[in-house]
Formats: sequence, structure tokens, C-alpha cells
Amino acid sequence: MVSYKELGLVNTREMFAKAVKGGYAIPAFNFNTMEQMQAIVQAAVETKSPVIMQVSKGARNYANATILRYMAQGAVEYAKELGCPNPQIVLHLDHGDTFELCKDCIDMGFSSVMIDGSSLPYEENIALAKKVVDYAHKYDVTVEAELGVLAGVEDEVSSAVSHYTKPEEVIDFSQRTGCDSLAISIGTSHGAYKFTPAQCTRDPKTGKLVPPPLAFDILHEIEKKLPGFPIVLHGSSSVPQDEVDTINKYGGKLPDAVGIPEEQLREASKSAVCKINIDSDSRLAMTAAIRKYLAENPSHFDPRQYLKPARENMKKMYIHKIVNVLGSNDKL
Repeated sequence: MVSYKELGLVNTREMFAKAVKGGYAIPAFNFNTMEQMQAIVQAAVETKSPVIMQVSKGARNYANATILRYMAQGAVEYAKELGCPNPQIVLHLDHGDTFELCKDCIDMGFSSVMIDGSSLPYEENIALAKKVVDYAHKYDVTVEAELGVLAGVEDEVSSAVSHYTKPEEVIDFSQRTGCDSLAISIGTSHGAYKFTPAQCTRDPKTGKLVPPPLAFDILHEIEKKLPGFPIVLHGSSSVPQDEVDTINKYGGKLPDAVGIPEEQLREASKSAVCKINIDSDSRLAMTAAIRKYLAENPSHFDPRQYLKPARENMKKMYIHKIVNVLGSNDKL
């Protein structure tokens, strides 16, 4: 058993309480590699922002659970080395699908876990979430649960259609599970193709797809029923068109990739939404920089040569999200 406190990590409880009260959201950036981790920490330190470094089941399988634990510990020490004496870094399991996976992450030093039983019948979702909460709270680990289903594909999380969260269920669900935060579905979606062209309109000037608006009416109903309760938005990458264009220019094929408009995420950040998940944007920023570098430098083969601009591009994107979208800068 490894306590996250030994690694210098924090859980989300105090972090979320401050965010809800302050009208901003904490960035939850997924990571799989050292370069992503470095970029996240650099951005958080430079902007003086708390940050959630989250890992999917697929990322754990890719990078190895033990390595990820030491990377998280390294992230804390790296932040201190960069001049942040008291970093607020959470290591979070994204979309845990079983009690056993959540337990293993808690035992390996995670400070927060998500149990995603949203595809299960309502009562089974409650039972599974409560089981995880009962175990996690023994070790002061915070738990995120999900009510409602997001469409899209990201790692092993997949659904063809979305099912909006029912506001009439949130009080019962949160009370019976004891969860610390609640992920809801109001129209965000996983992956780089969050909406089909048929769901969008096209900007007549640019020809770019314009996605449908988020269901803020549902969000506001949930806020009324759970005043001050931490709400989470998954699938909230904006899929920056400049990165998509760069990828396509240098040999990629991402036609009609579209994400969540940043102005809608800014609006959500000022509500009870205190954690916003961003994964695809990091992947796009990394891939765009690598494709561009290799196309312009075809004789280069040292990974450091193309991973350095990739890291810089991700860092730039993280800083932009923290300062211009989520508003979590200068909160340390």
C-alpha cells in the first residue's frame, strides 16, 4: 500500500471547494508519456495553477502502473525544482470501470479515482460507485462518479450515442454513493470527432463545422438540486483547427474533426463545473508538432529533436487552457 501523501500529491476535496467558490475549473490533463508530464508541470508552475494529471486504464497498460506512480512523484519534485514550493498535483484515474482497478490505483498511490458505471443500470451504477467510495475514503482518496453517458471514442471508453444526465436523479445518486464529484453529460463527447457533420452547421465564411451548443439548461438544473457540489465535464477538448490543419497539411487525415467551442467551456468553468477533462487537444498538439518537424527535417531521427517541439506545443496549449479557458491561473 502506497499513500499518495508520501508521494507529495493531494486529493481533490479542497481544490474543488475553492474552484466552485471562485468560479473557475481545475484542468484535468491526460498523460501517457514523460513529455506530456513535463509539459503539464511546466504549464502549471508557470501559471501558478493546481492541476490534475489523469491516467486512463489504457495509459496504465501502455506506460506501466509502477512507472506512472514514480512519474507522479517526479512531477511533484519537478514542480518544486521549477520554483513552486507547494504544488497542488492530483494523480487521478480516468474512467475506471471496475472496483478492482480503482482499488489497485488507490493502493498504488493515486489520490483520486473515477468509477464509471454510467453504462450500467441505475441501481448497479450506485452500488458500484458506493463500493469504490467506501474503500477510497478509508485512505482519504476522493471519488468521481458518472451519471449520464457521453458519446464518442477515447481509449477503451466508447458509446455511439449520448444520454443526458437526468437532473431528477442527481440528489439520490450523490447521497447514496457518497461520491465527492459527479461527471455529467450535457453534450460534450470523447475524441477528436465529437459531432458528425449532420449534427453541426457550417460557417459560411470558413466552411468549418460549428457544433451544437451544450445543454446549459440541464447543468443549471443540476446546480439548483446540488448547490455547491463539484461537477465534472468529460470530453471537453476544443480540437483546435490550427493543429488539425497542421496535421492534415503534413500528411494526416482528420477531415471534419470538431470539438467543444472554448467560449462554452469558459461559461461552464464559471458554474459548479470545477473539473474539465482535456485529452484529445494534447494528442493533436503533440502530433501536429511532430509531423511538421519531421516533414521539414527529413534527415533527422533523434527522438529528442522532434519531441522537444512537441513538448513545447503541448505546454503552449496547456497554458492557453489554464489562463484563457478555465481561469485556474494564480490560484496557488
